[in-house]
Amino acid sequence: MTGDLSPLAAPALRATLGGHYYAGADVFAAEQEHIFEDMWFCAARSADLALPGKFRKVQVGRESVLLVRGRDGLLRAFLNICRHRGAQLCTESEGEVKRSLRCPYHSWTYALDGKLTAAPNIGALTDGSGAPIDRYEYGLVPVALTEWLGYAWVCLSDTPPAFEEVVADATRTLGDPDAINRYGIGGLDVGHRVVYDVAANWKLIVENFMECYHCSSIHPELVDVVPEFARGVAAQANIGLGSEFGSQVAGFTVGGEAGFDRLPGITDEQDRRYFAITVKPTVFINLVPDHVIFHRMYPMAADRTVVECDWLYTGDVLACEPDIARSAELFHRVNVQDFAACERTQPAMSSRAYRRGGVLVPAEHHIAQFHEWVVSILG
Repeated sequence: MTGDLSPLAAPALRATLGGHYYAGADVFAAEQEHIFEDMWFCAARSADLALPGKFRKVQVGRESVLLVRGRDGLLRAFLNICRHRGAQLCTESEGEVKRSLRCPYHSWTYALDGKLTAAPNIGALTDGSGAPIDRYEYGLVPVALTEWLGYAWVCLSDTPPAFEEVVADATRTLGDPDAINRYGIGGLDVGHRVVYDVAANWKLIVENFMECYHCSSIHPELVDVVPEFARGVAAQANIGLGSEFGSQVAGFTVGGEAGFDRLPGITDEQDRRYFAITVKPTVFINLVPDHVIFHRMYPMAADRTVVECDWLYTGDVLACEPDIARSAELFHRVNVQDFAACERTQPAMSSRAYRRGGVLVPAEHHIAQFHEWVVSILG
């Protein structure tokens, strides 16, 4: 798998990846192994698993991963595989168990910390030396987990990369590394959630999020609120500055009507501005003065990506405004418009017209860095 990222004859244009990178089953298999399974992957909102016994099943690359809250209050992740004969422990996407996880095949049973606690005739089971089996050694296989911004991030690698490097890379476009913390994302609550099933490759969605060359074409409501998007300059390209609201705009809503009071921690420099960050490989975050929009992707196939989008608000806002649909509507429209564009693009990835890829205009040149990153990992 190779990609020609050199400039084309016209110096203002750069080549994209070839269509096979977006449609090839072999490319997607390599991404599952070397990107989704080797890097930190945003799995779930931690507050969704607040109570002991709450669990969620998440697909990470080729693996089914189970996140579960222990009775000690800790959130843990395991491979969703029984150690006996390999049956999936949980087939439901989420739920709650009382005390343990029980395999429905042969009734091997595990505590919420992964320890094997019961099995038919477990007292007669011995290891190779004849000694009783180690209940943790034959327990669930643990997966590395950390929490940031109120979300649980997992990594299947035996040697996970330093999470500090993930944070530094993601927040670079904000200029100030501490800027993200002023939004208090971990302490916000989910006021609205939409799950989109998008018939497009995950990289097309990332690339779409990274650029604004398309904004004047398909996002009229967004451009009305942030007029500078009409020039095709993405917020991520304005390091530390973001994109300013229009002079007559009162809030990040359809039509620019007033939203809510700004988040307590943000500064005057962050007020009336839209900021965006990409957390490679599968997360992008939109920061506006009164709420945060948090997207996380679950790549399911070369041509299918599930995107779960949370709109996050303070508890005070949700207590006073239980219906925040007016606030969420603007970016829901943006999502629908974006995902329709990506779905329109996906079929062309298998066309002979796109074998060598397309082109990036100057306002999109930063996407080439994302392409180079993908190629450097896949080789």
